[in-house]
Amino acid sequence: MPDIRESDLPGIGRKFQIITRSGDKLTIIVHDDGRREIYHADPDDPDNWISMVTLDDTEARQVAGIIGGLAYRPQAIESVEVALNKLIIEWYKVEPHSKCVGRTIGELQIRQKTGATVIAIIEKDETQVVNPGPDCVIKPDSTLVVMGERQHIKAFRQLISTGSE
Repeated sequence: MPDIRESDLPGIGRKFQIITRSGDKLTIIVHDDGRREIYHADPDDPDNWISMVTLDDTEARQVAGIIGGLAYRPQAIESVEVALNKLIIEWYKVEPHSKCVGRTIGELQIRQKTGATVIAIIEKDETQVVNPGPDCVIKPDSTLVVMGERQHIKAFRQLISTGSE
């Protein structure tokens, strides 16, 4: 296991310091506004940063999915999860002008038309609806957590943004 230490940064967010098995030192700062900063330290001088990346909330979630194996899992790994190796979980923010705003999941026929499944909705006020039913209305600025294969997610994005396949 890597060595992971957490600490609060009042008024900023939370800091995670990670020392990997290979000895790399990473510091990740999760800002209260959703931004993430990732710092990589020089192995010979841990107080000297050799690289830094800033990601917004959407980018960070996409990178987390990639690193966590949601977008691609090497075929050599043997576990129950291999059966899910083609599945992707994506967070999709509903823009106020999207054609899906004010319509229900059932009315849009998301699963029937795209093959994707909405597994959760995170509202603007951060309330969550897990496994929303067909009568759930899609609101502007909500985040839809969607699962499916790559082609399902692509069709889902098209349906949500334009209101048609």
